[in-house]
Amino acid sequence: MNKSQLIEKLSMATNQTNKVAEGAVNIFFNNIKEALSAGDKVEIRGFGSFLLKSYNAYTGRNPKTGEQVFVPKKELPFFRAGKDLRQKVNGGIDSESDE
Repeated sequence: MNKSQLIEKLSMATNQTNKVAEGAVNIFFNNIKEALSAGDKVEIRGFGSFLLKSYNAYTGRNPKTGEQVFVPKKELPFFRAGKDLRQKVNGGIDSESDE
């Protein structure tokens, strides 16, 4: 499912126009982006959580040329599925091995 399909489904489920549904979806995603940019964790119970993972700077190697390159410290957004979502995806079976 992509963003436009999500907007269409929300529009049909709420009997609203696509414009109203698009506004709601954009508000939702923008608030997640803003929270992550501020360093906050976003947790949606039963669905999952969005958080930042920090990676230290390191010296890497360009695979094409073999030249050493400096890779700066960075933070990347990460999504961890909640228990209910994992169970739904796995047909009711939840693997707790990653926790």
